[in-house]
Amino acid sequence: MHGGTIAVVGGSIAGCAAALAAHRGGATHITVYERAAGRLADRGAGLGVHNARYAELASAGYMDADMPWIQLSRRRWYTRDGGTPLGRPVGELPFPFRTYNWGPLWRELRDRMPPTTVFRGDSPVRTVETSADGAVVHLEDGTTHHADLVVGADGYRSAVRGAAFPDVRPAYAGYLAWRGAFPAERLAALDGPAGAWPVEDCVFAVFPGGHAVIYRIPDGYGGHRANWVLYTVPPPELDLGLDTPTSLPPGTLGEALHAHFAQVTGELLPPYWGGLLQLTRPEELFIQPMYDFTAPRYAAGRLLLTGDAATVARPHTGSGAVKALQDATALEAACADAGNWAEAAAAYDASRGPIGSSMMELGRRLGDALVLRSPDWRTVGQTDLDALWAGADAGAFGGRALSGRALSKAPGTERTTQG
Repeated sequence: MHGGTIAVVGGSIAGCAAALAAHRGGATHITVYERAAGRLADRGAGLGVHNARYAELASAGYMDADMPWIQLSRRRWYTRDGGTPLGRPVGELPFPFRTYNWGPLWRELRDRMPPTTVFRGDSPVRTVETSADGAVVHLEDGTTHHADLVVGADGYRSAVRGAAFPDVRPAYAGYLAWRGAFPAERLAALDGPAGAWPVEDCVFAVFPGGHAVIYRIPDGYGGHRANWVLYTVPPPELDLGLDTPTSLPPGTLGEALHAHFAQVTGELLPPYWGGLLQLTRPEELFIQPMYDFTAPRYAAGRLLLTGDAATVARPHTGSGAVKALQDATALEAACADAGNWAEAAAAYDASRGPIGSSMMELGRRLGDALVLRSPDWRTVGQTDLDALWAGADAGAFGGRALSGRALSKAPGTERTTQG
């Protein structure tokens, strides 16, 4: 096992973590194949990591306090009510999460990869196939590359998953996630009470058929950005062709979608929170249609799946990046402890497959409770909110606890600076 060759398809957070895991697990020759050209640091928006999951991942050596972060402590829920700028307070729930900017987190993981790792940008993979003694990666440029093991970290349209489980298709959930992030200095333009949005607060602004989640993230340079995601069911007259997995990047949203966004932010959200979302410029606004699926197994022969290539759970779970990093810890342990590649694949699958299924189901439950079958928020108070959340969450919000060999590793040096 030690000294083997591992190919990682996909070079975002999941791919960089998988490459680091392969190195720590004993592989000598590691190549990452990334479709995009150049560095990915400016892509993505914000993400959150539960405090307990952060502690586990820091102990396992995949996160540390050098990565800029902001500490949140509570979720405050508001719904539109008359002319009150913030809206009527529905209730409050704990929110022990650190928030991160996708770019600095990616840079940190990318820079941790050993110098012997080959990171090939502008190298889209066409297909992957298994061979008698490993697997072969076929690139779009016509070249082929052999590896003892191929790790698919290439997202929900994964070529590796297509080779391992060709019948698995992401299913459209029926609604959209709008996303945006912008410099916090723009917040000065909002008309509202002083101290309306403390730094430690994550806001849930809810309305029938959707909600917005709003929180600050570090900008990576000592400042903050306002980060948000808005869940809405698109009007039925909009034919967006979303049955085939896709996304709508900045600059591609048509007039009808912009009109829908203006209607939701101007009429359904409380004025202050709707106005905050409207501070987002068109070139900062993009849409991720909601899909979910999980592969029946996380390993098939010499092909392994990690991150969104293995399971896509709706972002309501608060665990997307966490699960990708946890997958990496399991990959490291599997490679380090197994006597052969078959044992490594089996150990990895046994560790991560059940987690993927449970997180997908959590995303569906929360999507039903907060979007597709949301309550009449005008009548909801703290007691009702507690009951709604307890019924949907089942204790997995923010990710399942990391277990096994990774937790036995000695913690790294922990510094306590915030971004």
